[in-house]
Amino acid sequence: MRLSERLRIYERLMRLDKPIGILLLMWPTLWGVWFAGMGHPSAFIVWIFVLGTVLMRSAGCVINDYADRNFDGHVERTRHRPLATGEVRPAEALALAAVLAVLAFLLILPLHPLVRWLSIPAVFLAGSYPFTKRFLSIPQAYLGVAFGFGIPMAFAAIQFTVPVEAWVLLIANVFWAIAYDTEYAMVDRPDDLKIGIKTSAITFGRFDVAAVMVCYALFLALMAWVGMALGRGVFYMLGLLVAAAIMVYHFALIRGRERDRCFRAFLHNNWVGLAVFVGLVLDYWIKPMG
Repeated sequence: MRLSERLRIYERLMRLDKPIGILLLMWPTLWGVWFAGMGHPSAFIVWIFVLGTVLMRSAGCVINDYADRNFDGHVERTRHRPLATGEVRPAEALALAAVLAVLAFLLILPLHPLVRWLSIPAVFLAGSYPFTKRFLSIPQAYLGVAFGFGIPMAFAAIQFTVPVEAWVLLIANVFWAIAYDTEYAMVDRPDDLKIGIKTSAITFGRFDVAAVMVCYALFLALMAWVGMALGRGVFYMLGLLVAAAIMVYHFALIRGRERDRCFRAFLHNNWVGLAVFVGLVLDYWIKPMG
């Protein structure tokens, strides 16, 4: 096999051809960077956290497919993944994940030592999440912690401490992750029931749509609290209002529980993250002082 073909297989394994996961990890990380940097983070810090997001999300995808390699072949949406088809050997996948994680660690070496300490639970969360689907009723909550751990790391990198607002921001991200990943899980619910994997869509049952909307509401409430605690103003709140309007659209998509529409709602959460980020950036630009 030519090197170019091998790289294309690795690209699929790391899901670089489907960047929605990177975006859903990047937005909360950037919220943390902007809040911690009071609207003016250094380009160096932004670069480290954006590149680190790509590397850690890629490593997480590889570990996820390694953990699910015996299940993915039985699920319509995942049966063509490289580990499920045998295009990549399990040991090869683990080696790739290790290389990606090491590269991500090298990125943070110039930062404050607290960032390096926080990287330990961050790596553990990313590596262990795929296995939580075997025993946790709502593994999406665990995913939310893993996807939000860039927030305390960003505060540690910029402020050399992790204030309470950072942890509330992390909790907000947990509710957002439960919401959007439940929409994702609603797509695979029939297959997941058949193979015995636990998901929030199965746990919530007929209350799945209501649970998504409650999690969205809790996310917005906590994000509003963080904004007020850190002195943000009308443009930040407008960003949250736009995000809320997008969530209402998601309700229209998922209320019928149709697979394609639930998947569209999941993908559309990129715009929720963007709306919050744009509101945050504008608010610091127009109202720079807290």
